[in-house]
Formats: sequence, structure tokens, C-alpha cells
Amino acid sequence: MDIDTSILDDAVAAAAFTGVVAVDVGDRRVLERCEGYAHRALRHPVTARTRIAVASGSKAFTALAVMRLVEDGVLGLDQPVRELLGEDLPLIDDGVTLEHLLSHTSGIGDYLDEDADWEASDFVLTVPVHSLTTATAFLPELAGREQKFPPGARFSYCNGGYMVLAVLLERVTGETYHDVVRRLVLTPAGLAATDFLPLNALPADAALGYVHDDGDLANTLHLPVLGNGDGGAFTTAADLHRFWCSLLDGAIVSPQGVAQLTLPRNDVPEEELRYGMGFWVHGTASALILEGYDAGASFRSTHVIGTRTTVSVLGNSSEGAWPVIGALADVIDAELAR
Repeated sequence: MDIDTSILDDAVAAAAFTGVVAVDVGDRRVLERCEGYAHRALRHPVTARTRIAVASGSKAFTALAVMRLVEDGVLGLDQPVRELLGEDLPLIDDGVTLEHLLSHTSGIGDYLDEDADWEASDFVLTVPVHSLTTATAFLPELAGREQKFPPGARFSYCNGGYMVLAVLLERVTGETYHDVVRRLVLTPAGLAATDFLPLNALPADAALGYVHDDGDLANTLHLPVLGNGDGGAFTTAADLHRFWCSLLDGAIVSPQGVAQLTLPRNDVPEEELRYGMGFWVHGTASALILEGYDAGASFRSTHVIGTRTTVSVLGNSSEGAWPVIGALADVIDAELAR
């Protein structure tokens, strides 16, 4: 994949991008660019090994953990979630299944409603962020949300649905969500650099997430102290390529499970993409996409299946990566149209 460096230069400059851009083809890295600071006040530069948060990009980990348990006979895609929720979250329709939650067709009320009038820089959580260390701790945040439409009626991106899935993972395994994902997804895929890191105690190789394109305001009080079922894991460009290859090689779930998760189930015209279960799918071609946006995070990783090519943009500010993501999306589209 040929990328005109002048196009990339312009995109990097457009919003003061800070983060990592990488293109990996097979076992070769053919492009790598690191910009800005992992810690602005200390002027500590971003490197290719810097771990950066990917916001909703890690919803795929939740979907894969669920699919592993489906393949193990512990859960069923058509299983009503009420069977596991019991009396919790009574406003969730009794007809909602795991498949509805995975495919964003559940219609449940969302604690972070994508259609509501809020910005990534807002303080949107109603419980202390330091208390959100497990999925179960989110139950007060998830409660009291009216059903928006009947289960299966249409697609509506729902962060709360993935938090409900994380709660269910904790209930059926007796482990924390984070330990379930480490055991069922991260370890089988060989993702040594990927994890859920505490925002108030980040290790030296992790980038702070900055709310704005300039200044030192970090996202520590804007997000749960630990990422969870709807996103927030930290990773590297190298681990993202490793993830895609491991996924498609059957290291996490079976090829049949991968096919179920990545089957386009809904067209999403406003995104010019399609959606499976935990994965975005290119609008017309055989390419898979993870994407995330939050306070201090702007991210996309695209994997072209036929050539084992991964194009990843990991930004550690809310808005800075989007011009780069858009420019590279145009390059990918042109390549796939050949």
C-alpha cells in the first residue's frame, strides 16, 4: 500500500496529531510515524512502543470473550439476558438477547447515548470514576434507562449494551471482566503489550490521554479509572497487527466464530460502514475496522484481509487523529477499489 507522505504531512498538521501511525503488511512494517508527546508536561515523546488507549476499539475484546464462551457452551447468542440479569436492570426488555447486545440492535437505553448532546470533554458519568473498577460496579450507572425501541428493530450504537455484556461475563465466570478478557482473548492472541491500565497510575510506557489538542488537561476524571466492556484498553500498533492476524488465524475463537462476529448484519450509512458483532466492516470490501473516540482518545485500525495489511492510527487526544484517519481511509478505499 503506497501512501503519499505529503498527504500524511498535511493530515498530521491539520489538528496537531499526537500518536502513532503504522502500516504493517504480513511480517513487515512498511510505514511508521510517531508524533507529539506521551506526557506533554515532561515532553516525553510518543514512540512506536507507546501504549495508547483505543476507546471503543476494545469492544471487540468483549465480543470475542462472549463468543469464546458461546463456543464453550457456557452462553448462547440467542440467550435472553434476563436469565442472567435476574432482577437487575428491570427496564431492559425481556426479549433482549446476547446477539442483540453484540450487534447494537437491543434498543436498550444507553448511559452514554451517541445521539445525545454531549462532548467528549464533558463530565458525563454520574458515579465516582474511581469506583468503576469492575463491570458490576457500573450497574448504578446503567440503571433507570428506558428501552428506546423493541429488540431487533434496528441498529443503534449502544455503549451500555457492551457494559451489560461485561456484567454477564463476570456473572458466568466469577472473574472480573478484565481477567476474563486477559484469559480468553489477550493471552491466546499473544498481546503482551495490551491491557486495561488504571488512568490514575499509568506506567511509564503508556500515553496520557489529552482532552484538547493543546494544554495539559488529561482525561483522568472524564472516564472510568479502568476501561471496561465498552472500551478503554491500551495497546500498541504492533499488538494491533498481531491481534488481527491471530484473530483470523483462529487463535482466539474458531474460524466459524470469527465469521459470525464479522458478518455484516447492519448497514450504517452515516458511517459509510457496516457492522457485525463487535467489529465494523468496510462498506464494500473485505476489510475489518476497529474505531474509538473518547476524551483523550481518537483511534482506528483497519485490516485488509486478503493482503494481511493493517493500517492503524492511535491518537492520544480527543480530536487529533481524525484528519489522519480520514486521509488514510481515502487511501485504503482507493486501494480496495482497484
